[in-house]
This record gives sequence, C-alpha cells and structure tokens, in this order.
Amino acid sequence: MTDTTQTQSQTATPDQTDPATATPADPATTAQTTPQSTPAPATQTAQPTPSQPAAEASAQPAATQDQVAQAVDRDFGTYDKDSNGTLSQTEFGTWIGTLRKASEPSFQPGSPDANTWIGQAFAATDLDRNRSVDKAELTTFLTPKPS
Repeated sequence: MTDTTQTQSQTATPDQTDPATATPADPATTAQTTPQSTPAPATQTAQPTPSQPAAEASAQPAATQDQVAQAVDRDFGTYDKDSNGTLSQTEFGTWIGTLRKASEPSFQPGSPDANTWIGQAFAATDLDRNRSVDKAELTTFLTPKPS
C-alpha cells in the first residue's frame, strides 16, 4: 500500500516531479537553444567567418595571385580594425598569426618567437616602408613564389 501511496503521490503531485525533471530538461533545452542561438547571431558569426576561410585556405592554399587577391579582398576588412585601408603591424600580426595557427596548430600567437616572426613578416611585407601594409603588399607577400 505504501508503494501505491508513493506512486499516487508522485502521480498526484506532478508539479513537484516536473520542476525536478524540468530543471534537467531546461539545461537540455538551453543546450538545444544555444546551438540554435549560435547561428542566429549571423552578424557576430560573420566576423569570425573570415577566419574560417583562412583556416580552409591553409588546408587548400591559394595557388595563384588572383586567388590570394580574392581572399585578401574578402577578409581585409575583418582585420583592418580602424578601417583606414591599411594594416598596422598589430592588425597584420593578428591576421598572419591566425593564418599560421591554422596551418601549424603548435604555433603560439603572442609568444616571443611568434612576435619575432610577425615582426620579420611585417618588415618583408611592408615594401614601401611606410609602417603599414595595404592589400597589394599583402597579396604580393601571400602569393606563392615559383620554385
């Protein structure tokens, strides 16, 4: 009879059972909502998206200057934070570090070795020595050289 009473109590008080059940269900619902929410802010996703093509580009590097120019045109604005049409060494470092990290997962952006490498890459890219890199300079730097 006690078992029946407990069963009836559980059945008779579904509100007590549901909140306990609802609490685990809510995180599950939230977890399901979160992935739905993640695609919803397409504006926020659109900014990191250029990093994704950069990562894909490392898997399948651009082979021609035209392909590199298309990638630079597509992603330049993402890294040109002050929208002045050129990249500072910091902006350049963020982009080139992202590209290198995509192709070399052990690369540690921000490390002393990475900062040295970025400084050297920036100096090699800034052909007119005006302490900024424009699209043409970046395209030239990123275009594969004939072997």
